[in-house]
Amino acid sequence: MENQIRQLREEFHMTQVRLSIELGVSQETVSAYENQRHYPSFLQLQKMSSIFHASIDYIMGLSEVRSPAPLRETGGLSALVDLGRQLTPRQLELALAYMRGMLDDSAS
Repeated sequence: MENQIRQLREEFHMTQVRLSIELGVSQETVSAYENQRHYPSFLQLQKMSSIFHASIDYIMGLSEVRSPAPLRETGGLSALVDLGRQLTPRQLELALAYMRGMLDDSAS
């Protein structure tokens, strides 16, 4: 069974260059992943799972089930982490301060 990286990347309207930036690898590495000349590390698979909202098994072509139920149940936390990754260090600091304030308010 072939891996799903190219199909997912195209479904998300991403170029190899864009995915390479997201993963912190070269475009050539993404091409090698898609053509099964090299396999992504577990860290890269975790990143792709988050980007594509798909299980690692699905990405690697080991399962036809794209996103098992347990992964969907953590969607709120996953979405929060995904958004946090897009923030600048200062924005992240402010967001964390806001969340800590929310926790302090709920403890009162």
